[in-house]
Amino acid sequence: MSDDRNVPALPPVPKPRARTNRKLLIFLFIFFIIILVILFFQSSLSRVSVIEVEGNELMTSEAIGQASQVAVGDRFFAFSSQSVTQRISSLPMIKTATVKKHFPGKVYITVQEYPKVAFQIGADGKKQAVLADGAIVELPADSSVPLDMPILTGWTDGDPNKAALCKVLGEIPASALSDISEIKPDPSEPYPDKIKLYTRSQFEVYTTIAYLPEKIDNLPAYIASLQEDHITSGVIKMLEVEYHAPFEPNEDTKNDTNNTSGQKAGSNAAVSPTPDPNKDGSKPTPKPTPKATPKP
Repeated sequence: MSDDRNVPALPPVPKPRARTNRKLLIFLFIFFIIILVILFFQSSLSRVSVIEVEGNELMTSEAIGQASQVAVGDRFFAFSSQSVTQRISSLPMIKTATVKKHFPGKVYITVQEYPKVAFQIGADGKKQAVLADGAIVELPADSSVPLDMPILTGWTDGDPNKAALCKVLGEIPASALSDISEIKPDPSEPYPDKIKLYTRSQFEVYTTIAYLPEKIDNLPAYIASLQEDHITSGVIKMLEVEYHAPFEPNEDTKNDTNNTSGQKAGSNAAVSPTPDPNKDGSKPTPKPTPKATPKP
């Protein structure tokens, strides 16, 4: 029987420290990350440094910037592009808006305004632009925007026909409206949306808002054909039947319920009655277009 006391004792095995060192490294890494994050958010790199607005013509960049509720110095990551886009798109004059963020600190805002379709003069005598959605934008006194579109006169704010006209004008190419200098309301019982247009070629045109998109395309060629016949002024009625008549004398204007004041005097030719629908609601039978006699 052997004596266990002669067996040498084994030295104690040291415990590995790798796990402890790994935990320390992870702790130090997280600590330095937190320090870097704190330093980053305290630095100018985390702030909005530049806001650029593009695509605006009538609205000022300052007005769009205020609507975005983002200013230089704000935290770059404190807002989303989508939220800013929604705020800008809610402006009545803005059709679409796009907001992009570029690190570090740059915000780009691109807008598309509703197109301007006409101009008008406000009660204070200042020029105003009328947009396709019916919104009114007052032009600054030193504005360089050319008055290259029709001027609306005689319309009242809140008139549904005015809003409908603006929408229609927004769908018509600008080239088709180049000869139109002024548009006035001229409602009648059979045509509640009847309007009167003045052209730069010295003609008065009667039509309706509903007919305008269809009739306006034919107007330049129709005026050109009249001018070829040496007819340089008169009334063009583009309703159920299209025809031209010379301006009537002022004393006869009262006898024509479809003509409004403001027509030129000096012509002895009589104007045929407007082919309005009959009182019973039926439409007249179209007649061939008469050939107008040149003014003396």
